[in-house]
Amino acid sequence: MAARTKSAKERPSYRCTECGWQTAKWLGRCPECQAWGTVEEYGAPAVRTTSPGRVTTSAVPIGQVDGRQATARSTGVPELDRVLGGGLVPGAVVLVAGEPGVGKSTLLLDVAAKSASDEHRTLYVTGEESASQVRLRADRIHAIDDHLYLAAETDLAAVLGHLDAVKPSLLILDSVQTVASPEIDGAPGGMAQVREVAGALIRASKERGMSTLLVGHVTKDGAIAGPRLLEHLVDVVLHFEGDRHARLRLVRGVKNRYGTTDEVGCFELHDEGITGLADPSGLFLTRRAEPVPGTCLTVTLEGRRPLVAEVQALTVDSQIPSPRRTTSGLETSRVSMMLAVLEQRGRISALGKRDIYSATVGGVKLSEPAADLAVALALASAASDTPLPKNLVAIGEVGLAGEVRRVTGVQRRLSEAHRLGFTHALVPADPGRVPDGMKVLEVADMGDALRVLPRSRRREAPREQEERR
Repeated sequence: MAARTKSAKERPSYRCTECGWQTAKWLGRCPECQAWGTVEEYGAPAVRTTSPGRVTTSAVPIGQVDGRQATARSTGVPELDRVLGGGLVPGAVVLVAGEPGVGKSTLLLDVAAKSASDEHRTLYVTGEESASQVRLRADRIHAIDDHLYLAAETDLAAVLGHLDAVKPSLLILDSVQTVASPEIDGAPGGMAQVREVAGALIRASKERGMSTLLVGHVTKDGAIAGPRLLEHLVDVVLHFEGDRHARLRLVRGVKNRYGTTDEVGCFELHDEGITGLADPSGLFLTRRAEPVPGTCLTVTLEGRRPLVAEVQALTVDSQIPSPRRTTSGLETSRVSMMLAVLEQRGRISALGKRDIYSATVGGVKLSEPAADLAVALALASAASDTPLPKNLVAIGEVGLAGEVRRVTGVQRRLSEAHRLGFTHALVPADPGRVPDGMKVLEVADMGDALRVLPRSRRREAPREQEERR
């Protein structure tokens, strides 16, 4: 019996390198995080018991806890403060993730310079670049300050030594996957190293009351690289998004212990750095003297912020048996659904035999169903070569039966469109309070919505031509 118990203790167990889930046998897929090939063997942990120890801080009623210690301090970048919930809380650890070249280092270097002052020093530690390379970027974006300290380190002990020497109020580490501890086996960026580095910096932040910004890598699927435990340990997780060929950059809050995750920060990346956009709708619009066929405007919600965006469509005669369907900034599946609804419910039959191109302006991505009506009207306008009325926005979800459904935040969308000078809107039934001076047309289905297309003398809809024949 004793021998059997001993062999059970020495039996190896398995652990997921992604989320830390443990099991007694090997599995090809982790049941916890659904990742493939992440379950690896490791030695069985020794069974230990923990006896009660000395209490470091006595428990007090929650009403007696001083909440002023968690007061946020501005980063100097209003758009980032919006996402963080007012600014950086002392002792908070923020993980900023994004694809290479999206502008993470540029934004954080700007934050480092603007938040540095006589009372609050900032330490910027780079593990991917040399100090001279960072200095060149700082000169380009005008991020030079006497209270901003720069160090190029990849050793965890050296980073902790810089904290003792500089005593900063804000630490920026670029990136957490490049720093390693010599006391832990494994290459930098591995599960054990990332866990040790993040744990040490989190302990230092809490003990010193120092805010910390960690830059994290992402995988080819866009997820944050490294163990999922890293996202659980930090207080705030931010995703930096944007097409590298466009100027627009979005910062979304995925996790925030100090505020909401509904806010989105908008930035513009240019040659002289990155700047916040308090009113980014101008990037998504094309101002014209006269309306053009195949264009329609809508109002999308990024978090709680309404943004006016433009949808464009183009239809041409196809030269191949299988017509092309190309989209940019729109979901291909939803565009295909709108094509089917227009053909079946809107009686536009020639769309299936033509090449169709649809896109958004300015690099914005429209994924919410509220843009369905604008996409459908843009496609119908392009098919009939008839422009929509000027200063018109379309808001609504379109179902497969052709009905136009209600969406959230209609009043906020209409208020934003009215602020930018749009005077007409197509919305589902019962939109609520309408801004003064704005004409709103309630539509129940696609038949009602397509009536806004004026009769074109140049070319009529293909179905109408067939019926007249």
